[in-house]
Amino acid sequence: VQLQASGGGSVQVGGSLRLSCAASGIWLSEYAVGWFRQAPGKERQLVANIGWSGASTDYADSVKGRFTISRDNALNTVDLQLNSLKPEDTGVYLCAAEYGRGKYAPSAARSYTYWGQGTQVTVSS
Repeated sequence: VQLQASGGGSVQVGGSLRLSCAASGIWLSEYAVGWFRQAPGKERQLVANIGWSGASTDYADSVKGRFTISRDNALNTVDLQLNSLKPEDTGVYLCAAEYGRGKYAPSAARSYTYWGQGTQVTVSS
């Protein structure tokens, strides 16, 4: 099983990025998926997650209204659209997957079995 996160980069305040988490060895449609952010010196923080059916999503308060998580089952990816970026959004973004058909995806990092390597997002003012 391998998860590959991509799409990061350096943008200015107010810019946008689209991150993608691609899976091999599993069908992401059968997994809950979370996007986490790891900033230097800080704990890994949940940014957004999506339940296996896609019907349930959850966001950190700091990104609500700016970020959108979505599935593309045909491509076997889960994407994260980042809009109106702020300097505090800077960090390494990692995707994680956990098998399960519960309606809601886990919020805690420790609940996820599979992890990608992360992609760097840098927002400068």
